[in-house]
Amino acid sequence: MPPPYKSISSADTELVGSICKEYGLTKEEFTELHQRCVAAKSTAYCPYSQFRVGSSIISTEGAYFNGANVENASYPVGTCAERVAFGKAVTEGHRKIKAVAVATDIAPPASPCGMCRQFIREFCDLTVPIIMFDKDDNFTIVHLEELLPMSFGPEALPAPGSRYV
Repeated sequence: MPPPYKSISSADTELVGSICKEYGLTKEEFTELHQRCVAAKSTAYCPYSQFRVGSSIISTEGAYFNGANVENASYPVGTCAERVAFGKAVTEGHRKIKAVAVATDIAPPASPCGMCRQFIREFCDLTVPIIMFDKDDNFTIVHLEELLPMSFGPEALPAPGSRYV
């Protein structure tokens, strides 16, 4: 069975430019996200799985935030790279995110886990691009809605202070 998503070479500058335009990014933003998420992998703390993940996000204001996975001997307590990056952004006042990038040491690239997809949904609209880089710098790009169809977001909840009757 062929992979469900096309793997694209980040070295194909013409194609990257076309994809950036389609997803509302500049080539510079794409390159910065790519470099930052790959570099973030080197800060991962993953002594148990040895599975390094780096993430970088850009806010709608143009600020970048990086994260790496942080494991714990009590496995469920670990934190994924995406949630580390989002935690940094949110605590620094950036709650609207323009794009998310993730890098791993495998091919094809890994997508954010289910918990991260829901976490991303809290701060991104469904059209936000999610860029996933593999060990060879090839990538797959999709809109959040493709990773989390029929999603549940903050707009589905009653306004603070109100409640359903």
